[in-house]
Amino acid sequence: QTEFVESGGGLVQPGGSLRLSCTASSFALNIYTIGWFRRAPGKEPEGVSCISSSDGTTYYTDPVKGRFTISGDNAKNTVYLQMDSLKPEDTAVYYCHTNGPREYWGQGTQVTVSS
Repeated sequence: QTEFVESGGGLVQPGGSLRLSCTASSFALNIYTIGWFRRAPGKEPEGVSCISSSDGTTYYTDPVKGRFTISGDNAKNTVYLQMDSLKPEDTAVYYCHTNGPREYWGQGTQVTVSS
């Protein structure tokens, strides 16, 4: 229930930055692939980014390439999504996900980009 939680959403102006965090309390994130997804108003859910469990390779979908960065901190058992140069179209509920020891979804955190 609280084994896989995310935080860091909020309201920012266009061009601003925000960092989302995803933390697991009962298993190690670094042995699983972790992904970030989002659901924007009026749109279907879409993948945003993921970090590979095998070699740490990171992947980004085209809308966020060059602006978002996914990273992990093993000591904190946390995966981050650093979001820079935010645009209004980035407004969405963001979710972290792993197939882990079972499938986990974060509870979702709202990111709103508006002036």
